[in-house]
Amino acid sequence: MSDPVFFVPSRQYTALEIANLTGAELADSRLAQASVSTIAPVSEGGEGALVFVDGKRNAGTLGELRAAAVLCTADVVNLVPPGIAVLVTQQPQAAFAQIGRLLFPAAASPRPLTGETGISPGAHIHPTAKLEPGVTVEPGAVIGADVAIGSGTIIAPNAVIGVSTQIGRDCFIGPNSTVQCALIGNKVVVHNGASIGREGFGFVAGRSGPERIPQIGRVIIQDNVEIGANTTVDRGAMADTIIGENTKIDNLVQIAHNVRIGRGCVIAGHCGISGSVTIGDYVMMGGRVGLADHLTVGSGARLAAASGFMNDVPAGEVWAGLPARPMMEFMRDVAAIRKLSSKPKRG
Repeated sequence: MSDPVFFVPSRQYTALEIANLTGAELADSRLAQASVSTIAPVSEGGEGALVFVDGKRNAGTLGELRAAAVLCTADVVNLVPPGIAVLVTQQPQAAFAQIGRLLFPAAASPRPLTGETGISPGAHIHPTAKLEPGVTVEPGAVIGADVAIGSGTIIAPNAVIGVSTQIGRDCFIGPNSTVQCALIGNKVVVHNGASIGREGFGFVAGRSGPERIPQIGRVIIQDNVEIGANTTVDRGAMADTIIGENTKIDNLVQIAHNVRIGRGCVIAGHCGISGSVTIGDYVMMGGRVGLADHLTVGSGARLAAASGFMNDVPAGEVWAGLPARPMMEFMRDVAAIRKLSSKPKRG
């Protein structure tokens, strides 16, 4: 449940307001003034809570529900106990998230960790850096020469912004993160400890061992991208590493030099994307996916968790396994192995 120490609701919403905001249908107009002051899972609910249920398979706890209102699909309306406002929608979770963002705006987008606004006297800002009005720089942050930062952006404690980096408006650069050799758009979120723009892993055999190949490219991050805690995005070797708008990247992801990621992708934690991989738009990658270098993943592809990829993935396909192959092929292989292992031993 929400803790009022950390997250305080912006105000209360009535069931009728929620219906109007989300486009949901209020099943019983007599409950239009039911008051919602928090959000909760359907398994917990509580006084003043808004919950959601998406289909009958998730409706097992509805009979015991205590809540102010429930967002649900039409097939479970009759399972909701009396006295709870029922809001019918085809997309309960999306509507729930919409109201959650309105109720708890501080949880929907990062805020200054110290509560400060403006430029902290504990920050170090090079005199040639250009900060628009409305930038917040928290204690311990370091901003290098010729940096440009747009209004509404927050630079959290101990973040380091390297020389000539450009960051757009309404961004958040998390504590202990480093950003260098990068051009960043608007409304980009970089979470704690991320490393953006470090040199890629490029070496050539030399007389005494591996010798570094200079990495002189950039990182380009387009609008509305989110990059998770302790994720690394290497700058390009001689081209650019690019992350397309609205892509969301989880914690502990490795993105190597010259990788190009399209728009609207979702990449879960512990994924590793090797150098010069090209990923299309709206690709979904489960946790611990690994991609060998120079591969192409087509738009709309879905890569199952813990899969390892040595070949290109066509657009729109679902692949799984190690080595990865089309999902149906992978499932046939699994079934065949199970069949072999279940045969009785001879003798």
